[in-house]
Amino acid sequence: MTNLVTDVAETVDTNPESAAVVYDGTELSYDQFWQRAGKFAQSLENRGIGEGDRVGIYLPNLPQFVTAFYGTLRAGGIVVPMNPQYKAREISHLLGDSGAKAVVSLGANVDNVDSVLEDTDVEHVIAVGDDAEDSTEAVGFEEFLADETLEIVDRADDDVAVQPYTSGTTGTPKGVLLTHHNLAWTTRANADVPTGGFQASDRLVGTLPLFHIYGMSVVMNGAMYSGGTYYPVPEWDAQTVMDLLEDAEISIMFGVPAMFNDMINQPNADAYEFDSLRFVNSGGASLPLEVLERFESLYGVQLNEGYGLTETSPVTHANTADSRRKGSIGQPLDGVEAKVVDEEFEEVPRVEEGPIDEDEASLHEITGELVVAGPNVMKGYYGLPEANEEAFTEEGGTRWFHTGDICYWDEDDFFFVVDREKHMIVTGGYNVYPREIEELLFEHEAVADAAVVGVPDERRGETVKALIVPVPDADVTPEEIKQYCLDSLAEYKHPREVQFVDELPRTTTGKVQKFKIRDQDE
Repeated sequence: MTNLVTDVAETVDTNPESAAVVYDGTELSYDQFWQRAGKFAQSLENRGIGEGDRVGIYLPNLPQFVTAFYGTLRAGGIVVPMNPQYKAREISHLLGDSGAKAVVSLGANVDNVDSVLEDTDVEHVIAVGDDAEDSTEAVGFEEFLADETLEIVDRADDDVAVQPYTSGTTGTPKGVLLTHHNLAWTTRANADVPTGGFQASDRLVGTLPLFHIYGMSVVMNGAMYSGGTYYPVPEWDAQTVMDLLEDAEISIMFGVPAMFNDMINQPNADAYEFDSLRFVNSGGASLPLEVLERFESLYGVQLNEGYGLTETSPVTHANTADSRRKGSIGQPLDGVEAKVVDEEFEEVPRVEEGPIDEDEASLHEITGELVVAGPNVMKGYYGLPEANEEAFTEEGGTRWFHTGDICYWDEDDFFFVVDREKHMIVTGGYNVYPREIEELLFEHEAVADAAVVGVPDERRGETVKALIVPVPDADVTPEEIKQYCLDSLAEYKHPREVQFVDELPRTTTGKVQKFKIRDQDE
């Protein structure tokens, strides 16, 4: 029997007085953090929440997220992380589908939780902050903590530890079942990527949101596993983070391309010296070569690109200090299998050495879908047997996961992402699925037809654009459509561009030809 948090317990035993979490001038030692996680776990047990029960965490990057995360696992529960930007409409599905019995919410978001309680199994609402004083359902986080601490509840390697949600081609979020072994293995493997590995002396900046598997598994778990210090950042602001990197002598940073692009474009970017930074990694979206080279030129530290998905816990590929190709997502981690296959699941030919000149190459001859296998690959989607059947291919005793990304690979096992098979939009490192937005648009009384696509954006990589066919004589403006979406969706999902058109380009079978819409913006 095992539990992901046994790794943390060992860290606490080794470094009880070391700083585990530093936030807003307050420092929690490993012993203090561990006591609080134990009290959170005990309080869950006191309320009948334990092995296999789900607990939603609806918070930005705060120390309470760290406590609730490890406290839930310590009690044998399953964490359901939720984007704090989500509105009631979005969390209703996550809480309802998962069957969560409790949710830890930012006080300002408790109204969203209260409004969906009748549609869920949630019995306990724990509020962080003073903004939930008017709620009759919520109890304050400090008040929720028990007087005693609960010992670690044993769980099997194959038991689910975390159930993040990711959207599919339908736009309906799917629960991803990540086991204790998935996450423990990934934490160790990723911690070995920097030269010398993660160390107890490392300071890791938490710019990546903890509700997302990248920030949760790679940064938070990595810090707690190694005995390093985690500095949570609730909201991205380039200037604030750059000050923190310098003042706190941060040594490890993981981010998405938009973050690094923001940093190098600050008016005083060249005034900073990040002498303590020893490892910097970009993931979540393709890293523009110009951003990589400008960052390295300014700060004298190598910026490595990696790759992963929620379904793979997340990291599958990485560039390292000793082995990298610019423009590549890197090589598979030790223990991860990866290949590029065609529609018949046959391997496509490798190029001799990447990157290649894609304008000159016959891409259709050397590209295919990236598939991966390994101990980090999810158990499956929650309650969706058909989706699981589509997501995996069994071959030769190996269970291959279909990433949906179109790639080519070279003879040195470097992989290069060319495009995305699905219509998914990647904006600032977040995945956005057009159909979710389209379905909301169709509910608007002034919308007769709608299509959503991703269009190029200098800062975010892509941004969301909506084409609207209004009903006859409709009295509506693009700004009203934007606000309508913003009222029901996370900020990063709402269309930043809205264009009214007479009709959408469609095939004879009625499918919207989205490539024609995108071509107009390139």
